[in-house]
Amino acid sequence: MKKCRITVLKRHFDAELAEKYGVQGLDKCPLHQEGQVFLADWAKPEGLCDEAWKAMYQYSFSLAHGSGLFYYGDWIDQPGVAICSCNDGLRPVIFKIERTDEEATNPSAAQTT
Repeated sequence: MKKCRITVLKRHFDAELAEKYGVQGLDKCPLHQEGQVFLADWAKPEGLCDEAWKAMYQYSFSLAHGSGLFYYGDWIDQPGVAICSCNDGLRPVIFKIERTDEEATNPSAAQTT
């Protein structure tokens, strides 16, 4: 299993929907910044939003285990890459997930009995 690099590409904000449905003072996601990078292995990287991880973990695990192109090759044209977003409809964050050459280590395998 390889580690995956997760990079924050963009933070969006839908002002029209936020005006209609959001709380006063809502703005772009405060948890992430463009260019922020995380490394994923067996668990959610520290500092990554829980909801974002729920939206992307299956791509990360699939890439980490050797998947190339998703959806019959009619989505992303770069093997080992996925582009996805968190599930916040008012202020979604767009992430790039890419497989690295770095081996992930299973934390349970490192435990001694």
